[in-house]
Amino acid sequence: MVKQKTIKTEISLTGVGLHTGKEVKMTFKPAPVNNGFTFVRVDLEGQPIVEADANYVVNTQRGTNLEKLGVKIQTPEHVLAALIGCDLDNVIIELNASELPIMDGSSKYFVQALEKAEIEEQNAKRKVYVVKEVISFTDEASGSEILVMPSDHYCVTAMVDFGTKILGTQNANMKSIADFKTEISESRTFSFLHELESLLENGLIKGGDLNNAIVYVDKEISESTMESLKIAFGKDELTVKPNGILDNLTLHYPNEAARHKLLDVVGDLALIGTRIQGKVIANKPGHFVNTQFAKKMAKIIKIEQRNYVPVYDLNQEPLMDIHKIMAVLPHRPPFLLIDRIIEMSETHVVGMKNVTMNENFFVGHFPEAPVMPGVLIVEAMAQTGGILVLSTVPDPENYLTYFMKIDNVKFKHKVLPGDTLIFKCDLITPIRRGICHMQANAYANGKLVAEAELMAQIAKKQ
Repeated sequence: MVKQKTIKTEISLTGVGLHTGKEVKMTFKPAPVNNGFTFVRVDLEGQPIVEADANYVVNTQRGTNLEKLGVKIQTPEHVLAALIGCDLDNVIIELNASELPIMDGSSKYFVQALEKAEIEEQNAKRKVYVVKEVISFTDEASGSEILVMPSDHYCVTAMVDFGTKILGTQNANMKSIADFKTEISESRTFSFLHELESLLENGLIKGGDLNNAIVYVDKEISESTMESLKIAFGKDELTVKPNGILDNLTLHYPNEAARHKLLDVVGDLALIGTRIQGKVIANKPGHFVNTQFAKKMAKIIKIEQRNYVPVYDLNQEPLMDIHKIMAVLPHRPPFLLIDRIIEMSETHVVGMKNVTMNENFFVGHFPEAPVMPGVLIVEAMAQTGGILVLSTVPDPENYLTYFMKIDNVKFKHKVLPGDTLIFKCDLITPIRRGICHMQANAYANGKLVAEAELMAQIAKKQ
């Protein structure tokens, strides 16, 4: 079991936004399990939060841009790539401006900061989506395509063709996430001269200089353009190197442009919100196709998680039969609503109930068309979770379990006489001070019939 990871201590960086030119302070902070990556705008009233979620992408012009309820986060892709590249799951990123700092145009300084903050494991299992078949997205307008295919680990290949002699066709590979720091993180963002002229004319790249972007000269530079570039970059002199790059920068790799495109893919796919186990192949990637693919993947994962039904061998000897359950739980018939505990670990428990026509609640709950009351399904899930939390004390018979909160309850299908209910409860956060916060699901007939987020606390009998 791979556990989730966060950082031990907070750490801050300052820089300027590439497009806004505004100075920004960014602070990485430890986050609880299942938090994911969240941006906090500390400069705005109420310090609003924007999750790193593909559904919040509003445009991809010159970078990936997120917006939630009017709160903007600009160009987060290099930071997100660093977080994934450092194998992290849960980090809070505080910002006092909308745009993240460009630094040198790569992920290098973010990786260094995260490593300085130190990485630690958390007491929760990492959620990973295992790719079982090829999933793809194609942008017909640009010819860009991204696909993911089954693999025993996460790896990425980027193939780029910029249609210019100066760069031609380039490829880059990341065989595993462990290679990100050494092979990908230092690859800097780049622009072509013809793009740069347009950006300058439109008042963009205000934070740009020759230290945070490689400029490929794909056309002859006029004297007026050269003067404009000198003013924009604050340089007395500018020249073009023999390899077609404006001076003051030396390429880290011959295929640095392709490696940076791969870096962007890693950052943009972090917006899926779930780690994926598969081989990603990106042909002519860009922020639009990257984020559209991320949205598609997130939707597929959500649907599969919603429809996923675990399978258990009900003929095997249970972990706890009704007698052992009654030795732990204070409930008794007719309000004891679970018959068996099938399995249990430190973070989850699975219980079962055979629903028969003899249940006392069918006498009054639609006797002509008997349906198990939804509130009792929730109670049965809570009793299953109660077994998990009571397993943490040496004398469970001396404790009672009380509800503290019930959230996000959904009933999807009727439960009828003759059904076999399976209850699965997974901890959302570790049990502390007898408080259990869990996601509970109920299944019957190969379908999810109910779900709820439950919080309960155990207390000693008076």
